[in-house]
Amino acid sequence: MRQKRSSVRFKYMAGMIVDATGSGMYVPLSLLYFHHVTGLPLTEVGAIVTTASVIGLVSNPVSGVLIDRFGARAVLVCGYLLRAAAFCVYPFVDNAAAMFAVVLPVALGDTSYPPAIQSFVAEIVQGADRDKLLALQRSLRNAGMGLGGLLAGAALALDDSGFYVVVLGAAAGYVLAASLLSTIRVGASARPAGGRVSRRGGYRMVARNRPFLGLTLLNIPTAFAYMVLSVALPVYLTRELDAPVSLVGIVYAVNTVGIALLQIPVTRHLVTYRRTRAVALGAGIFALSFVTFAVLGSLSTGAALIAGVFVATAMFTVGELLHGATASALVAQAAPEETRGRHLAVYQLSWAVPIALAPTVLTALLSLSATGMWLLLAAGTAGSALGVLRLERRLPRAAVHPKPPGAVPDVSESRSTREVA
Repeated sequence: MRQKRSSVRFKYMAGMIVDATGSGMYVPLSLLYFHHVTGLPLTEVGAIVTTASVIGLVSNPVSGVLIDRFGARAVLVCGYLLRAAAFCVYPFVDNAAAMFAVVLPVALGDTSYPPAIQSFVAEIVQGADRDKLLALQRSLRNAGMGLGGLLAGAALALDDSGFYVVVLGAAAGYVLAASLLSTIRVGASARPAGGRVSRRGGYRMVARNRPFLGLTLLNIPTAFAYMVLSVALPVYLTRELDAPVSLVGIVYAVNTVGIALLQIPVTRHLVTYRRTRAVALGAGIFALSFVTFAVLGSLSTGAALIAGVFVATAMFTVGELLHGATASALVAQAAPEETRGRHLAVYQLSWAVPIALAPTVLTALLSLSATGMWLLLAAGTAGSALGVLRLERRLPRAAVHPKPPGAVPDVSESRSTREVA
């Protein structure tokens, strides 16, 4: 049994590394690729990508139905293959219509991925092992994205054909990830005892699940918080604080390396505590980080400012370490098995909508009042933390406690997790 668990984890994490490496090659260059290949203006390329993303967002409920009917693995593998096929056609795109035709399948695959991967993790591991696997996934995905970025840089350093190497490399990564995950068999015990629910009543069941909807709504301020590092902070540092542009890259590296190195040991410690407490603490530390960023606006340039930026960034990273993997495990366990796909598809909207709106909303707030933006984010994440604590009693006991109170640790499980990590 221990060997089987190790094999499942190994295949899963190998798939995640390949996936992240391929994504890391392409994601930073997505707009530049079509601008380079088609000659279309960047504004038009951005509009096409945004339109496809919005349509993909609308298709989110469909992915939940498909997960509940056919299983998370089937949706996950099909999503990989759909995106791989589209990437293989990228080199032949030469106009706006053709670009939209190939970007849309990628957007649909991207939309189906989050609820599918969360459902899949919930099917292959249980209890505290779920938190540990999600922590390992976050660490290795950060490493894979970084590796993909380096490979893309090396390819583009050669000549313009490097763009084609990047997209075909990303396609190969998706195919390999699909091949690895398709070999993982989900045991009968992981399937709903009552079978799949009907297409007709599934989302009504989600609508009646008030505690789960509460978790979903409370995640919205935190999802905006996650977007700060890539959207608002670079502008704030360079324009409001007159910090050097190089500081932006250093701050991003501090956060990325911190997550990659510390997520696993932090989560191993957190599994002895209630998930809701860890999630609330993470959101609360986000709030403290944002208050610190707001205070930095009153400091002059110099050592104090630079030190303050690193302190606030370190706090933000701690918030991520506490919140990220634990929140994913909490939500996956809080979703009933028979409609897990639909529940997680709804929950994913609390991420997808803020991600789509963040560039517009955060930059608008920043232009009105930088201090006001940080304090508003702090109030939102603090409110989210308090809301999760109040919701704790209404959530399923198994969702709140990674390990049942008083349970004896499973030595074999701990050993197998160390072997995989």
